[in-house]
Order: sequence, then structure tokens, then C-alpha cells
Amino acid sequence: MGYCFTDLTTSCHTDWRAYIEHDFVRQLGIATLPEPAFRHYLKQDYLFLIHFARAYALAAYKSPTLADLRQAHEGLKAIVDVELGLHVSFCQEWGISEDELAQLPEARATLAYTRYVLDTGNRGDLLDLHVALAPCLVGYGDIANWLNAQPFTLRGAKNPYDAWIAMYASEEYQAARQAELEWLNARLADVTPARFAELSRIFHDATRLEIDFWQMGLDLAH
Repeated sequence: MGYCFTDLTTSCHTDWRAYIEHDFVRQLGIATLPEPAFRHYLKQDYLFLIHFARAYALAAYKSPTLADLRQAHEGLKAIVDVELGLHVSFCQEWGISEDELAQLPEARATLAYTRYVLDTGNRGDLLDLHVALAPCLVGYGDIANWLNAQPFTLRGAKNPYDAWIAMYASEEYQAARQAELEWLNARLADVTPARFAELSRIFHDATRLEIDFWQMGLDLAH
């Protein structure tokens, strides 16, 4: 019997829940998150997206098949041609100019996670890289679904962060999340127990770094 993505989240259950249900996420859902915390997160997430694009370029280099190469190419194009533009527009709605984004210094939490992902991809293979990215790509979809299932979450005009929740709860993002899950599950099904242990360590480390990314915003607001 092979492994699947759920086995990865189970392997670090406590930290995975701490990431999905982080106070930053809860406050975002309740609409009590301090606006400076959210603005700081938005700025750093812009820098993260740039490194995410670099990770897809690395994925293209690491791709053993034409199908994998096409997937990496589409991911890179989606970030560079679409997502970065949308993020810039979203930041402008929060009073953050494109010039300000272009001059941002990277926070330590941003440096730690993005360089970990790229280093993992450089040292390992395509599966290592995907597993390092999974807490972000799959996790944000899980977070939106978790928020929508909570009775305390405010949606609509009552919540200034509703657009953020809606973005990751959207059919388009959820379809991307599902496609990534299917890709991961197909490859995890064939790994040995020793290989799964290696991947679990990568996933756990990446999840802990995502927790730090959330905490960064809260720490700034204190």
C-alpha cells in the first residue's frame, strides 16, 4: 500500500494544525487582524511569489518528463503573467504602491522559507521540491476551506479580509490545489518507507517555516 498527501499531514499533525489554524488565520476570519499585520504580510507575500516563480523555473529544470516540464512552465507563466499583477493590484487597494513593493527588504521569515524551498529543490528531485511547496500551494486552499467551515468566520462586507478568503476558496484555486494533490498522490504511492521519511522531514520543516511566516505579521503588530 502506497503513501498519499494525507500521510504527510498526519506525520506532522500538530504543526500542520498550528499552521492551518494559526492565530493570524483566525483573526483574519474574525476580522480582528490588525491592518498593519496584514499589510506586512501582503508585502512579504509579493516577495514570496517572486521566489515561487523561481521555484517553478527550477521545477522545469528538474522535470524528468515532458508533462512535468509543461506543468512547471504553466505554473511559472501563471505567476509571472497573472498572479503577480493581481497581487500588485490587491496591494494597491491596501495603500501599498508598486514602487514600495519593488524596494522591499525581505523579512527573515521570507528569507528562511523561500531559500529552504529553493535549496531543497536544488539538492533533491522534483518530488522534493513539490513537497517543500505543498504547505503553501495545498495549505492555502485548506486554510480557506477551514475558515469557511468555522462559525466565527465573517464573510462579505463585514470583513475587510473577505477578498483574501474568497481568492483561496475560489473554484480556480481549489482546482489548482486538487491538481497538485493528484500529482503528489500519484508519486507518493510509489515511494519506499525510507524515502517517505525523507519527504516527511521536508514537509514538516516547510510547515514550520509557514507558521513563522504567519507569526511574522502578528509580531509586527505587537
